[in-house]
Amino acid sequence: MANKIETVQALVLNTQPAFEAVLCDKSIMFQREAEFAMQIMQANDYLIDCAVKNPQSAIDAVTNIAGIGISLNPAKKHAYLVPRKGKICLDISYMGLMDLAIQSGSIRWAQAVLVHATDRFSVVGVDKPPVHERDPFAKDRGDIIGVYVVAKTADGDYLTETMTRDEIDGIMNRSESVKAGKTTPWKTDYGEMAKKTVVKRAQKYWPKTERLEKAVHYMDTDGGEGIVLNPEVKQLTSEQMDEVLARVAAFTDAEALASYWPELVAYLRDTASMSQYEHIKQAVADKGAALKNHTEGAAA
Repeated sequence: MANKIETVQALVLNTQPAFEAVLCDKSIMFQREAEFAMQIMQANDYLIDCAVKNPQSAIDAVTNIAGIGISLNPAKKHAYLVPRKGKICLDISYMGLMDLAIQSGSIRWAQAVLVHATDRFSVVGVDKPPVHERDPFAKDRGDIIGVYVVAKTADGDYLTETMTRDEIDGIMNRSESVKAGKTTPWKTDYGEMAKKTVVKRAQKYWPKTERLEKAVHYMDTDGGEGIVLNPEVKQLTSEQMDEVLARVAAFTDAEALASYWPELVAYLRDTASMSQYEHIKQAVADKGAALKNHTEGAAA
């Protein structure tokens, strides 16, 4: 085993030129990340074996740390090295994804939270965070029934994405490892995988940045993590767009429009492109502001 560790250590250290060539965040230092990588692999004999048998996967995993701009620092819990199908892969956590979005300027902050059966949860409108009431000291809050992530953009808007337990399990059941009956993070860390799934889906509606897109693309391809969202590119027809915008324009009450927003988001999630979503979201925000101003003016 000692010889294997020395071999892998030399392999990791030799990635320095490639690491520094693609480094996108100067706060990430090669020496520290190399040390973190070796600590992770030395704690797992199977990882060492994977690195010896498939050295290119180890090289790629370490290099991707620099290319994506994320750290293996165990205190941060942003990224890990994991074995998948005989390869070493860089695994990015939901906290790592949110941190990338924050550091790259896509959003100000975000929080992913599980919802249990005894909780009270509601989405209250397009421009407000959700309401989630629960007893943090309860010994039993019931089964997990859903998950959500709320993010605040640089413009001060709140973006909320929700997923039901059935939707989460639908994604889980697409995993090849789950299908094969293997022990996977879905079995050992279901809550963390649920949060990761909703963050991956939510980021499609966050302002785009190159680092965030690069991270998600890696997770969907070389990362092989087993979270497969709908890969098809959706697009509303011009008639469908006109119909949605006409319905938004027809509202005469701001609260009714806010109540309609979650239903509209659920529809757009599976049918609209990102640009169409942004266009409709702006139309809803403008209409809501106009209705509120009209109501306040009438009251005055």
